[in-house]
Amino acid sequence: MFKIIALATATSLALVSAAASAPKHSSHRSQMAEQPKQRLGTLSCAVAGGVGLLIGSNRSVDCTFRQRTGKTERYTGSIGRLGLDVGVTGKRYMSWIVVNTAPTRVGEGVLAGTYIGASASASVGLGLGANALIGGNAKNLALQPISGEAGTGLNIAAGVSQLKLERAG
Repeated sequence: MFKIIALATATSLALVSAAASAPKHSSHRSQMAEQPKQRLGTLSCAVAGGVGLLIGSNRSVDCTFRQRTGKTERYTGSIGRLGLDVGVTGKRYMSWIVVNTAPTRVGEGVLAGTYIGASASASVGLGLGANALIGGNAKNLALQPISGEAGTGLNIAAGVSQLKLERAG
């Protein structure tokens, strides 16, 4: 299990370095990201604690998307995992770099939709994890872990994650 977590963390770090080296496009008034792999902003989420079931889990999320321009949007939803998930966790925090995989209009609920990808985490007291996801309504966004996930509890988990987001308010 430790090897799976180490592999997921290494993969996540590779994705972060790729996002950091992606070209940055800026236009004065346009809110359109025309080139793939542009960094659109950062998504930060608070994940409710709970008990992991043997083959999966589902928890509510409250997120803030901070665009590169500084504008923010709130999202709510849920994150679930299908795979090994055993233990109890407290509130966790996750952050991702948001990049586009195709031309994308930024803002106005652009992150609403479903994202799917690989995840792994472990905690004994304090814990770490990573979730690399791709999706959105048009399947044109990628969420790449910044520093993974941080939380508390006694838990081990690995599998396929699904994040569902809808614009709040």
